[in-house]
Amino acid sequence: MQTLSPEDLPKYEGNYSEKDFWAKLRRVASKAGSKLVYYALVLFYTLMDPATPVQYKAIIAGALGYLILPMDFIPDFLPFAGLVDDWAALATALYHVVSSITPEIKEKALEKTRSLFKP
Repeated sequence: MQTLSPEDLPKYEGNYSEKDFWAKLRRVASKAGSKLVYYALVLFYTLMDPATPVQYKAIIAGALGYLILPMDFIPDFLPFAGLVDDWAALATALYHVVSSITPEIKEKALEKTRSLFKP
């Protein structure tokens, strides 16, 4: 499997749109699980934060753009394995932008995750 570096992520930035992000999140939430959804939301809210540096926004938009792609290194329709590369993109972005993630962003992401997984 090919690995993603923070330098790779901005090339997927053009695939990111807020509308497509929410559509993908709702579509894969139950299959992906609450952790992937939570981390995607942490990145989303960090991207929306005006205090986040521009270079971090490019990494985040790339990771979320990669998440949105219907066909990536491992197609999402494959059970379990299909989201592994999406996890890798999110984890890479989180690792590199962690200094911009505030407690408020974490709380907002947690609240939204809970609302998406409500019975």
